[in-house]
Amino acid sequence: MAKKKGKSVSFDAMVKFFMHSYHIPTKRDIEGINARLERIERLLLTPAPASRRTAAKDPDKQNAETASGAVLAIIRRNPEGVGFSEIQVQTGFDEKKLRNILFRLHKLDKIKRKSRGVYLHA
Repeated sequence: MAKKKGKSVSFDAMVKFFMHSYHIPTKRDIEGINARLERIERLLLTPAPASRRTAAKDPDKQNAETASGAVLAIIRRNPEGVGFSEIQVQTGFDEKKLRNILFRLHKLDKIKRKSRGVYLHA
């Protein structure tokens, strides 16, 4: 029986296989690591942005610049309760955003539901 001649393997393919099998980094791997290190060094050298959050002393002004703070301020101004549509008119928020804010405020016990669509300050 004649021995089949297999496909010849190039020297480059054999070297690549050997380097991959023994986890030897290639020039391309080293360049990628250097690029990542340079990016990390640039991030470390750039100054961090100033914190935008400041703690307000007055609870009525607390979170006034946030969307939920604006909704909470409207509800606080109306002790008899305020409706969903009135909050929407005053804030200009779309329905989905406003529903999410009201749900979150209710979950945090910052507001109470007087009846369907009417909210009170807790």
